[in-house]
Amino acid sequence: MVILGIDTSCDDTSLALLDENRNILAHVISSQADLHGRFGGVVPEIASRKHVELIDVIYNDVLREAELNADDIDLVGVTSGPGLIGSVLVGLCFAKGFCLASGIPLIGVNHVEAHAMSIFLEHEVEFPFVALVVSGGHTIILSFDAPCSFRVVGSTLDDAAGEAFDKIAKFLGLGYPGGRIIEELARKGSPDHVAFPRPMMDDVRCNFSFSGLKTAFITYAKKHTVDGSNISDVLASFQEAVCDVLVSKTFKAARQSNIKRIVVGGGVASNGRLREVFLERAKEEDFEVMISSPLYCTDNGAMIASLASFYAASGAYSALDIKAYSRMVMK
Repeated sequence: MVILGIDTSCDDTSLALLDENRNILAHVISSQADLHGRFGGVVPEIASRKHVELIDVIYNDVLREAELNADDIDLVGVTSGPGLIGSVLVGLCFAKGFCLASGIPLIGVNHVEAHAMSIFLEHEVEFPFVALVVSGGHTIILSFDAPCSFRVVGSTLDDAAGEAFDKIAKFLGLGYPGGRIIEELARKGSPDHVAFPRPMMDDVRCNFSFSGLKTAFITYAKKHTVDGSNISDVLASFQEAVCDVLVSKTFKAARQSNIKRIVVGGGVASNGRLREVFLERAKEEDFEVMISSPLYCTDNGAMIASLASFYAASGAYSALDIKAYSRMVMK
Protein backbone atom coordinates (compact mmCIF):
# COMPACT_ATOMS: atom_id res chain seq x y z
CA MET A 1 0.00 0.00 0.00
CA VAL A 2 1.24 3.49 -0.89
CA ILE A 3 -0.10 6.38 1.22
CA LEU A 4 -0.08 10.01 0.15
CA GLY A 5 0.12 12.39 3.13
CA ILE A 6 -0.83 16.06 2.75
CA ASP A 7 -0.36 18.86 5.27
CA THR A 8 -1.27 22.51 4.66
CA SER A 9 -2.28 23.37 8.21
CA CYS A 10 -0.36 26.65 8.48
CA ASP A 11 2.40 28.07 6.27
CA ASP A 12 4.30 24.93 5.19
CA THR A 13 3.11 22.99 2.15
CA SER A 14 4.18 19.37 2.61
CA LEU A 15 3.40 16.12 0.84
CA ALA A 16 4.89 12.67 1.41
CA LEU A 17 4.54 9.12 0.14
CA LEU A 18 4.88 6.21 2.58
CA ASP A 19 4.54 2.48 2.19
CA GLU A 20 2.45 0.22 4.44
CA ASN A 21 5.37 -0.11 6.90
CA ARG A 22 5.64 3.68 7.25
CA ASN A 23 8.86 3.81 5.26
CA ILE A 24 9.21 7.17 3.54
CA LEU A 25 9.33 6.89 -0.25
CA ALA A 26 9.34 10.65 -0.88
CA HIS A 27 8.93 13.73 1.27
CA VAL A 28 8.87 17.44 0.36
CA ILE A 29 8.36 20.43 2.69
CA SER A 30 8.08 23.92 1.24
CA SER A 31 8.44 26.65 3.87
CA GLN A 32 6.91 30.10 3.59
CA ALA A 33 9.05 31.56 6.41
CA ASP A 34 10.78 34.08 4.14
CA LEU A 35 7.45 35.18 2.70
CA HIS A 36 5.95 35.95 6.13
CA GLY A 37 9.16 37.21 7.74
CA ARG A 38 8.55 40.81 6.71
CA PHE A 39 5.29 40.78 8.71
CA GLY A 40 6.75 39.18 11.83
CA GLY A 41 4.30 36.27 11.65
CA VAL A 42 2.04 34.23 9.40
CA VAL A 43 -0.55 36.15 7.36
CA PRO A 44 -3.39 33.64 6.84
CA GLU A 45 -4.57 34.83 3.42
CA ILE A 46 -1.05 34.93 2.01
CA ALA A 47 -0.40 31.43 3.38
CA SER A 48 -3.51 29.91 1.81
CA ARG A 49 -2.84 31.56 -1.58
CA LYS A 50 0.71 30.18 -1.57
CA HIS A 51 -0.59 26.69 -0.82
CA VAL A 52 -2.82 26.94 -3.90
CA GLU A 53 0.21 27.86 -6.01
CA LEU A 54 2.43 25.09 -4.64
CA ILE A 55 0.35 21.99 -3.97
CA ASP A 56 0.22 20.71 -7.57
CA VAL A 57 3.94 21.31 -8.02
CA ILE A 58 4.88 19.51 -4.79
CA TYR A 59 2.54 16.62 -5.60
CA ASN A 60 4.42 16.08 -8.88
CA ASP A 61 7.73 16.43 -7.04
CA VAL A 62 6.96 13.59 -4.60
CA LEU A 63 5.77 11.31 -7.40
CA ARG A 64 8.99 11.97 -9.30
CA GLU A 65 11.14 11.46 -6.18
CA ALA A 66 9.45 8.13 -5.41
CA GLU A 67 9.43 7.11 -9.09
CA LEU A 68 5.70 6.37 -8.87
CA ASN A 69 2.56 7.31 -10.77
CA ALA A 70 -0.80 8.52 -9.51
CA ASP A 71 -2.22 5.03 -10.10
CA ASP A 72 0.22 3.61 -7.52
CA ILE A 73 -1.38 5.57 -4.65
CA ASP A 74 -3.83 3.49 -2.57
CA LEU A 75 -4.81 5.91 0.22
CA VAL A 76 -4.76 9.64 0.93
CA GLY A 77 -4.30 11.05 4.42
CA VAL A 78 -4.78 14.79 4.86
CA THR A 79 -4.95 17.31 7.69
CA SER A 80 -8.58 18.27 8.25
CA GLY A 81 -7.75 20.43 11.29
CA PRO A 82 -6.89 22.14 13.49
CA GLY A 83 -5.09 24.95 11.69
CA LEU A 84 -5.60 28.11 9.68
CA ILE A 85 -8.91 27.30 8.06
CA GLY A 86 -8.01 28.74 4.65
CA SER A 87 -4.77 26.78 4.57
CA VAL A 88 -6.40 23.55 5.76
CA LEU A 89 -9.04 23.81 3.05
CA VAL A 90 -6.44 23.90 0.27
CA GLY A 91 -5.01 20.51 1.22
CA LEU A 92 -8.38 19.02 2.07
CA CYS A 93 -9.95 20.07 -1.23
CA PHE A 94 -6.97 18.70 -3.16
CA ALA A 95 -7.26 15.39 -1.30
CA LYS A 96 -11.01 15.15 -1.87
CA GLY A 97 -10.61 15.84 -5.58
CA PHE A 98 -7.86 13.26 -5.90
CA CYS A 99 -9.89 10.59 -4.10
CA LEU A 100 -13.05 11.38 -6.04
CA ALA A 101 -11.21 11.11 -9.35
CA SER A 102 -9.25 7.96 -8.48
CA GLY A 103 -11.80 6.14 -6.34
CA ILE A 104 -9.38 5.52 -3.47
CA PRO A 105 -10.19 6.07 0.23
CA LEU A 106 -9.63 9.27 2.18
CA ILE A 107 -8.65 9.73 5.81
CA GLY A 108 -8.87 13.17 7.39
CA VAL A 109 -6.57 13.33 10.40
CA ASN A 110 -6.06 15.59 13.39
CA HIS A 111 -2.91 17.65 12.90
CA VAL A 112 -2.09 17.73 16.63
CA GLU A 113 -2.55 13.97 16.97
CA ALA A 114 -0.23 13.54 13.98
CA HIS A 115 2.48 15.56 15.74
CA ALA A 116 2.17 13.31 18.79
CA MET A 117 2.32 10.17 16.64
CA SER A 118 5.17 11.43 14.42
CA ILE A 119 7.57 9.47 16.64
CA PHE A 120 6.40 6.32 14.83
CA LEU A 121 8.24 7.50 11.72
CA GLU A 122 11.44 6.67 13.60
CA HIS A 123 10.58 4.38 16.53
CA GLU A 124 8.00 1.81 17.54
CA VAL A 125 6.62 3.09 20.83
CA GLU A 126 4.74 1.02 23.37
CA PHE A 127 1.36 2.22 24.60
CA PRO A 128 0.32 3.87 26.84
CA PHE A 129 2.26 7.11 26.70
CA VAL A 130 1.81 10.80 27.42
CA ALA A 131 2.56 13.22 24.56
CA LEU A 132 3.38 16.92 24.64
CA VAL A 133 2.68 18.72 21.37
CA VAL A 134 4.23 22.19 21.47
CA SER A 135 4.23 24.55 18.50
CA GLY A 136 3.33 28.04 17.35
CA GLY A 137 -0.36 27.23 17.44
CA HIS A 138 -0.65 24.54 20.11
CA THR A 139 0.64 23.61 23.54
CA ILE A 140 -1.26 20.53 24.63
CA ILE A 141 -0.73 17.29 26.54
CA LEU A 142 -2.42 14.12 25.29
CA SER A 143 -2.63 10.70 26.90
CA PHE A 144 -2.66 7.75 24.47
CA ASP A 145 -3.81 4.31 25.57
CA ALA A 146 -3.77 2.84 22.04
CA PRO A 147 -3.36 3.98 18.43
CA CYS A 148 -6.13 6.43 17.43
CA SER A 149 -7.28 6.66 21.06
CA PHE A 150 -6.30 9.66 23.16
CA ARG A 151 -7.65 12.16 25.64
CA VAL A 152 -6.60 15.74 26.38
CA VAL A 153 -5.13 16.15 29.87
CA GLY A 154 -3.84 19.71 29.60
CA SER A 155 -3.81 22.64 27.19
CA THR A 156 -2.81 26.28 27.02
CA LEU A 157 -5.39 28.74 28.30
CA ASP A 158 -4.04 31.56 26.13
CA ASP A 159 -0.86 31.80 24.03
CA ALA A 160 0.91 28.71 22.77
CA ALA A 161 4.60 28.45 23.68
CA GLY A 162 5.74 28.96 20.08
CA GLU A 163 3.45 31.97 19.78
CA ALA A 164 5.12 33.50 22.84
CA PHE A 165 8.56 33.02 21.25
CA ASP A 166 7.38 34.67 18.03
CA LYS A 167 5.78 37.62 19.81
CA ILE A 168 8.88 38.27 21.90
CA ALA A 169 11.06 38.15 18.79
CA LYS A 170 8.70 40.54 16.99
CA PHE A 171 8.71 42.93 19.97
CA LEU A 172 12.52 43.01 19.88
CA GLY A 173 12.62 43.29 16.08
CA LEU A 174 14.59 40.05 15.73
CA GLY A 175 12.66 38.56 12.80
CA TYR A 176 10.59 35.46 12.10
CA PRO A 177 10.36 32.61 13.01
CA GLY A 178 11.12 33.81 16.50
CA GLY A 179 11.80 30.49 18.21
CA ARG A 180 14.79 29.66 16.06
CA ILE A 181 16.30 33.14 16.44
CA ILE A 182 15.80 33.24 20.21
CA GLU A 183 17.32 29.78 20.62
CA GLU A 184 20.43 30.84 18.69
CA LEU A 185 20.91 33.99 20.77
CA ALA A 186 20.08 32.25 24.06
CA ARG A 187 22.76 29.64 23.44
CA LYS A 188 25.38 32.25 24.41
CA GLY A 189 23.55 33.51 27.50
CA SER A 190 22.97 32.66 31.15
CA PRO A 191 19.51 31.30 32.03
CA ASP A 192 19.81 32.70 35.57
CA HIS A 193 20.17 36.33 34.51
CA VAL A 194 16.48 37.23 35.00
CA ALA A 195 14.06 35.41 37.32
CA PHE A 196 11.07 35.26 34.97
CA PRO A 197 7.88 33.69 36.40
CA ARG A 198 6.84 30.07 35.81
CA PRO A 199 3.08 30.42 35.21
CA MET A 200 0.64 27.96 36.82
CA MET A 201 3.39 25.71 38.17
CA ASP A 202 1.50 25.17 41.44
CA ASP A 203 -1.81 24.49 39.73
CA VAL A 204 -2.97 20.90 40.25
CA ARG A 205 -4.13 20.70 36.64
CA CYS A 206 -1.80 20.30 33.67
CA ASN A 207 -2.86 23.42 31.79
CA PHE A 208 -0.49 26.12 30.57
CA SER A 209 -0.50 29.91 30.35
CA PHE A 210 2.20 31.85 28.50
CA SER A 211 0.52 35.24 28.13
CA GLY A 212 1.69 36.39 31.57
CA LEU A 213 5.25 35.26 30.92
CA LYS A 214 5.24 37.15 27.63
CA THR A 215 3.96 40.25 29.44
CA ALA A 216 6.63 39.84 32.14
CA PHE A 217 9.32 39.81 29.45
CA ILE A 218 7.96 42.91 27.72
CA THR A 219 7.65 44.72 31.06
CA TYR A 220 11.26 43.86 31.88
CA ALA A 221 12.43 44.99 28.43
CA LYS A 222 10.66 48.34 28.83
CA LYS A 223 12.25 48.97 32.23
CA HIS A 224 15.73 47.78 31.32
CA THR A 225 17.86 48.21 28.24
CA VAL A 226 18.01 45.00 26.22
CA ASP A 227 20.85 45.26 23.72
CA GLY A 228 23.90 43.43 22.49
CA SER A 229 25.46 43.47 25.96
CA ASN A 230 22.73 41.42 27.64
CA ILE A 231 20.22 40.19 25.04
CA SER A 232 21.57 36.63 25.12
CA ASP A 233 21.24 36.46 28.91
CA VAL A 234 17.71 37.89 28.91
CA LEU A 235 16.53 35.57 26.14
CA ALA A 236 18.21 32.57 27.77
CA SER A 237 16.29 33.36 30.97
CA PHE A 238 13.01 33.61 29.05
CA GLN A 239 13.68 30.38 27.18
CA GLU A 240 14.56 28.59 30.42
CA ALA A 241 11.25 29.66 31.98
CA VAL A 242 9.32 28.28 28.99
CA CYS A 243 11.26 25.00 29.02
CA ASP A 244 10.86 24.59 32.79
CA VAL A 245 7.09 25.00 32.55
CA LEU A 246 6.71 22.65 29.56
CA VAL A 247 8.82 19.90 31.09
CA SER A 248 7.41 20.17 34.61
CA LYS A 249 3.79 20.11 33.44
CA THR A 250 4.39 17.15 31.12
CA PHE A 251 6.04 15.10 33.86
CA LYS A 252 3.22 16.04 36.23
CA ALA A 253 0.67 14.76 33.68
CA ALA A 254 2.60 11.52 33.28
CA ARG A 255 2.82 10.96 37.03
CA GLN A 256 -0.88 11.68 37.49
CA SER A 257 -1.66 9.15 34.74
CA ASN A 258 0.80 6.64 36.27
CA ILE A 259 2.67 6.49 32.94
CA LYS A 260 6.47 6.63 32.70
CA ARG A 261 6.72 7.01 28.92
CA ILE A 262 6.68 10.49 27.32
CA VAL A 263 6.69 11.53 23.66
CA VAL A 264 7.38 15.09 22.52
CA GLY A 265 6.54 16.61 19.13
CA GLY A 266 5.65 19.87 17.39
CA GLY A 267 7.80 22.68 16.04
CA VAL A 268 9.04 23.94 19.43
CA ALA A 269 10.28 20.41 20.19
CA SER A 270 13.14 21.24 17.80
CA ASN A 271 14.48 23.62 20.46
CA GLY A 272 17.79 22.25 21.67
CA ARG A 273 17.45 23.50 25.24
CA LEU A 274 13.96 22.01 25.59
CA ARG A 275 15.30 18.65 24.43
CA GLU A 276 18.16 18.86 26.95
CA VAL A 277 15.84 19.66 29.86
CA PHE A 278 13.50 16.80 28.97
CA LEU A 279 16.33 14.29 28.81
CA GLU A 280 17.93 15.60 32.02
CA ARG A 281 14.62 15.29 33.89
CA ALA A 282 14.00 11.83 32.42
CA LYS A 283 17.33 10.61 33.76
CA GLU A 284 16.63 12.11 37.19
CA GLU A 285 13.16 10.56 37.48
CA ASP A 286 13.78 7.31 35.56
CA PHE A 287 11.32 8.10 32.78
CA GLU A 288 11.51 7.17 29.11
CA VAL A 289 11.38 10.27 26.89
CA MET A 290 11.34 10.15 23.08
CA ILE A 291 11.49 13.30 20.97
CA SER A 292 10.93 13.38 17.23
CA SER A 293 13.87 14.43 15.07
CA PRO A 294 13.73 18.12 14.11
CA LEU A 295 12.66 17.24 10.54
CA TYR A 296 9.50 15.58 11.89
CA CYS A 297 8.85 18.18 14.60
CA THR A 298 7.88 20.82 12.05
CA ASP A 299 4.68 20.47 10.02
CA ASN A 300 5.16 17.66 7.51
CA GLY A 301 3.21 15.35 5.24
CA ALA A 302 5.03 12.23 6.44
CA MET A 303 3.43 12.36 9.89
CA ILE A 304 0.00 12.76 8.25
CA ALA A 305 0.52 9.68 6.09
CA SER A 306 1.86 7.76 9.08
CA LEU A 307 -1.19 8.52 11.23
CA ALA A 308 -3.47 7.69 8.29
CA SER A 309 -1.91 4.22 8.20
CA PHE A 310 -3.08 3.60 11.79
CA TYR A 311 -6.62 4.71 11.00
CA ALA A 312 -6.65 2.60 7.83
CA ALA A 313 -5.62 -0.44 9.89
CA SER A 314 -8.72 0.07 12.03
CA GLY A 315 -10.96 0.71 9.01
CA ALA A 316 -11.72 4.28 10.08
CA TYR A 317 -12.03 6.01 6.71
CA SER A 318 -13.52 9.47 6.10
CA ALA A 319 -16.43 10.48 3.92
CA LEU A 320 -15.75 12.84 1.02
CA ASP A 321 -17.86 15.51 2.71
CA ILE A 322 -15.56 15.68 5.75
CA LYS A 323 -15.30 19.25 7.01
CA ALA A 324 -12.25 21.31 7.87
CA TYR A 325 -11.98 22.76 11.37
CA SER A 326 -9.74 25.43 12.87
CA ARG A 327 -9.69 24.55 16.59
CA MET A 328 -8.64 21.44 18.46
CA VAL A 329 -11.57 19.17 19.26
CA MET A 330 -11.21 18.32 22.97
CA LYS A 331 -12.04 14.75 23.88
